[in-house]
Amino acid sequence: MRRLVTIPISHFCEKARWALERAGLEYREERHVQGIHRIASRRAGGSGTVPVLVADEGVFGESEEILRYADERLEEGERLFPADGELGDDVVRVCRGLDAGLGPDGRRLIYAHMLPNKQLMLPFNNQGVPGWEDRAFRLLWPLAERWGRRELGIVPTTLRDDEPRVLRAFDEVAERLSDGRPYLCGERFTAADLTFACLAAAVTAPPEYGVRLPQPDELPKSIANDLRPFREHPAGAFALRLFRDERRASVRSLV
Repeated sequence: MRRLVTIPISHFCEKARWALERAGLEYREERHVQGIHRIASRRAGGSGTVPVLVADEGVFGESEEILRYADERLEEGERLFPADGELGDDVVRVCRGLDAGLGPDGRRLIYAHMLPNKQLMLPFNNQGVPGWEDRAFRLLWPLAERWGRRELGIVPTTLRDDEPRVLRAFDEVAERLSDGRPYLCGERFTAADLTFACLAAAVTAPPEYGVRLPQPDELPKSIANDLRPFREHPAGAFALRLFRDERRASVRSLV
């Protein structure tokens, strides 16, 4: 059985879950809290980051590698990375730009909102992790919070600095879609769409996400108000549609 090492709420890990499920590939998810995930990653053969997929064919330690692994089990017309050179290059360019920009920016933004709200954050953060990790994370929360802020680069100006960055990424996606195309790179669903939907989930919180994320009515009003523009943005609505239509179909493929 394939093993997928994750942090439950990680949007990069959601990319891997979605791709594997879309390809109808069975796997066992091994969830860990932040910090301990580094040990689990290295033990699985990764570099200290997650997701890490352990399969008979080898160890895959980056989300793009896992998407490509899943693609190898699909017919060309269903693949996330099209064989067509020009289209394929565009898909890769969009994916890597989002991974380097929206990915860390959106992650830092939502952690800056959630870290001060321990009682709200931990039930979502610790879904499915071993019981001892959940207990240790709660007991050592002050240390874990400081470690998280340092690792992510969260500073007093993070909310002010990162909101415009995330909105610019959303604006760029909306601009691509403004010509009426159904997907980011044209007429078919690709890794670009999957990547954007997952990385946007940090601020859109789709109900169909692979683990439960806090919905707007569960958040303090101050956080819900700050995140509302992302959900209402045309790109945010696009991301939510992808989860509603494409992600649900991926889950059904395993049933």
